[in-house]
Amino acid sequence: MVTKNMTIEIKTGLEARPVALFVQVASQFESSIYVEVGTKKVNAKSIMGMMTLGLAAGEEVHVIADGNDETEAIEKIEEYLSCGSSN
Repeated sequence: MVTKNMTIEIKTGLEARPVALFVQVASQFESSIYVEVGTKKVNAKSIMGMMTLGLAAGEEVHVIADGNDETEAIEKIEEYLSCGSSN
């Protein structure tokens, strides 16, 4: 299991389109991936779950990945949150 605190640096925060792209990034991996904010913990591969968090730019989240590709998953999610690019 790999866990990491990350800051959302996408200017618009995680509204509809950025959430959809975030879920696409997370869904590329076999690992279970969760995002925690305060007392809420949601599946990073769930659009509806991620939308319930209402994450704004500058907000900090705790990302947890558990599985065969957990390290790569954390790296790609951090890359996406820092620049908003899914490449």
